[in-house]
Amino acid sequence: MGIVNTTPDSFSDGGRWVDARAAIQHGLKLREDGADILDVGGESTRPGAETVPAAEEVRRILPVIEALVGYGCIVSVDTRKPDVMRAALDAGAAMVNDVMALREPGALQVLAASDAAVCLMHMQGEPHSMQHAPRYADVVEEVNGFLQGRLQACAAAGIARERLVIDPGFGFGKTLQHNLDLLKHLERLTEVGVPVMAGLSRKSMLGTLTGRDVGEREFAGVAAHLAAVARGARLVRVHDVAAMRDALAIWNAVEDWQDGT
Repeated sequence: MGIVNTTPDSFSDGGRWVDARAAIQHGLKLREDGADILDVGGESTRPGAETVPAAEEVRRILPVIEALVGYGCIVSVDTRKPDVMRAALDAGAAMVNDVMALREPGALQVLAASDAAVCLMHMQGEPHSMQHAPRYADVVEEVNGFLQGRLQACAAAGIARERLVIDPGFGFGKTLQHNLDLLKHLERLTEVGVPVMAGLSRKSMLGTLTGRDVGEREFAGVAAHLAAVARGARLVRVHDVAAMRDALAIWNAVEDWQDGT
């Protein structure tokens, strides 16, 4: 999954793609680099981010989604607002990637009325305050329990299980230790029987571990995502698609190799 931010305040690319034409070209480049899904977002959910009105979010993303769908791309919309989800799905988006895991009033109903896929992410708190003082007794157990609860809520709303993906939410209300615990034990999340997505690209934990600035974390991101894949992740959400695609090509060749053939 390649990331297409149309926000002026994203932590990772600081508004480089806020112009719709630039965002569309960026999305097409990511597809050329090997992205299977393009995740288009119009509201930053970095730590400390403020909420964007739904109308402004729609204004930012809709031309990008419509154009990328017109080019034959599979598009996901990164939003937590039901009105934005509905507009994006009407424009041809095939997936919703929701940091709130469909907890906003009306979100479950929007997805139930569609046939779109949805990624349910764990987040402790809200983006503007989630990193103030995150606490868990057992982060893996609590994240796992939360996501299982959201899967049950989706089932109760009539959303078929085969449409669902889960994401532990690295960096969303979690310290470095919490993130490492989740990555180390990611296979426990795979036991619920739906695909797991990992999104660690350019995140602060990589900077803490390597000392690299946000634009210099490509290699760290590849390593972190391969660690996630080794523990069962089926999707990876990244900025640096070409590097990740090459790494996965080698990984899959080794994993699929049959001795003597």
